[in-house]
Amino acid sequence: MTLEGRRRWLNWPLGALLALCIVRFWLLPLNTSFWVDETVTAFVVRQGGDHPSLTVAPQVPQSIYYALPAAVQSEAGFSEAGYRLPSVLAMALALFLCARIGMRLIHPDCGWLIVLSSFLLRGFSDAATDARPYAFGLCVASLSVWALIRWLDRAAWLDASLFLLFGALLWRTHLVYWPFYLVFVSYTAARLWRRDTPVGWIPASGLFLVLALLLLPVAWSAVALAREAQAHVIQAPPGLRQLKYALKFGFLLGTLPAAWMFSRVKKLRPASLCSATGVLLLGWWFVHPIALFAYSVGTGNSVFLPRYLSLAWPGILLGSAFLLKRYLPAAFWRPLAVLVGVWALAQSIGHPSNGPAHVSDWRGATEAIAALHDPDLPVLCPSPFVEAKPPAWSPDYPLPGFLYAHLATYPVVGRPFLLPYTPSAEGLRYAASLSSVRLPAAGRFVIYGGDRNVEFWQSWFARQHELQGWTARQLGSFGDVKAVLMEKGLSSGASTRLGSRLRRPPA
Repeated sequence: MTLEGRRRWLNWPLGALLALCIVRFWLLPLNTSFWVDETVTAFVVRQGGDHPSLTVAPQVPQSIYYALPAAVQSEAGFSEAGYRLPSVLAMALALFLCARIGMRLIHPDCGWLIVLSSFLLRGFSDAATDARPYAFGLCVASLSVWALIRWLDRAAWLDASLFLLFGALLWRTHLVYWPFYLVFVSYTAARLWRRDTPVGWIPASGLFLVLALLLLPVAWSAVALAREAQAHVIQAPPGLRQLKYALKFGFLLGTLPAAWMFSRVKKLRPASLCSATGVLLLGWWFVHPIALFAYSVGTGNSVFLPRYLSLAWPGILLGSAFLLKRYLPAAFWRPLAVLVGVWALAQSIGHPSNGPAHVSDWRGATEAIAALHDPDLPVLCPSPFVEAKPPAWSPDYPLPGFLYAHLATYPVVGRPFLLPYTPSAEGLRYAASLSSVRLPAAGRFVIYGGDRNVEFWQSWFARQHELQGWTARQLGSFGDVKAVLMEKGLSSGASTRLGSRLRRPPA
């Protein structure tokens, strides 16, 4: 069979593998419970970005993304799958564009490998089933790169206009996407320096000047919000180990040695690599994570979270394929893609086929509380948001509110009593007042929230004199969400064991 015949024959198993991966990783989890940030999406869509409770986190509504789930809800009502549908479609378009970019810049047969290897990166699949801006951001970034490549290839002003449009939308999708503009500038400069574009320095400079003017309002807002960034930090600045993990060299290290051995067997000379293409694809891989790493370390306000690094994910795939090109024989691109697709599906064996995309089952926890059939049951709810501290937080915090967005999305059956994210003097006084009268009178209560928050308050209440002799049981397994029922009348030994658990406040 000729090389062209083998290529055409492999289209069938490749298409089947792609369909299976989409169903397994994107479609089956669509109806699972929101994780906590997705409940924020539902809150912003339902209550509006100008809701008074959002003044404590003004960065939250600063995204054009919310118009997408709002449009779906206006047509089809509320559902987890409906809210996530825009992310699925955006991810599909982003992967298509990444494949086209790879086929244009690397090799005509590398598209399948880029698409199927995306299912090996957990972040890609999670973003496709996440009612948050990340899949949409990947789509806008890919559209921007595609339009820029076309403009530098053809100097057509339609392509320049599209680049301006998508480039202006990118930072408006998420405020942490600012480093990606360095990729645009560096690639354009590399093409101009090599003189392999009909575009000149003056038109290119004018185009980026217009883009900068379009981004001025966003930059003004970002600088203003950066002044209070410390109030929203949820983790310590990263170290070099976290940076190495974020750059995800695993796919490259797993395939490059095999490609080198194939080239030795075939006695092929290493292929040459275009330096301008390397600037784009390796920049797509490294610039965004390294810039956010430097910002996090330099300011102490860490934004080095996997979801904030999502713009680098296509660069990981494209950059790895770019480096593989040097050694991988042309006939092996599609067979390698088949192996990658099989590998991605094999890794999912043993995991629930309809398991949640994120290990946060807020819906399941509220259903377990509802199964207690007690509308007067006290439900103690520590906020899952770091902003929940005085003065923004108080025991009479009005609901619905941002600090308890999960309660607006999945209401609890019972009487909610609101606790802060971390213990404070006011929060502890309020908890002590509950433990002295109301909770003993009720005879039982539930602590419901994020696992570390619940573990702290569970241990704290177990040490209170009025609750001696009480014990606790979890109402089920809900990932990083917990619902713990505490009841009186059980053995003191159980109470002693309960009081000895995790006494450390949540970080």
